[in-house]
Amino acid sequence: MKLRPDEAIAPEFTPVPRNRSRHDGWSAGRQQQFMTALGITGSVAASAKMVGMSRKSAYALRARPGAESFAEAWDIAIRSGRARVFDWLMERAIDGVTTITLKTGGTLEVRHGPDRQLVAHHLRQPPPRANRFGRDKVTQR
Repeated sequence: MKLRPDEAIAPEFTPVPRNRSRHDGWSAGRQQQFMTALGITGSVAASAKMVGMSRKSAYALRARPGAESFAEAWDIAIRSGRARVFDWLMERAIDGVTTITLKTGGTLEVRHGPDRQLVAHHLRQPPPRANRFGRDKVTQR
């Protein structure tokens, strides 16, 4: 997935106020890094891990009083990240990938075609779940 520097900018938000300052906590800088990662990956778990935090603590931060701006930015970033990942997957499925295999005897086999494993994996996944009101959870406000 190719990412231009201007695409990695997270939505603007007001960081969630914290009662205590901890070196391993959700500082304003870490919240910004998380939001940037979320806009790239579209995954809360992966983004939290990238900034050294847990998925559970990210959701707890989102649920805190004063986190309204953070939650709105989260919704925007996750939609952007998921769209970016979908585009990347479609590019690999349509344009294909080049695979180089080293065979016994030192021969190289070069093949180019759709990433069948990636396509098959995503075809096995269930469609996005709708909430009880019939709307996609990502677009729910």
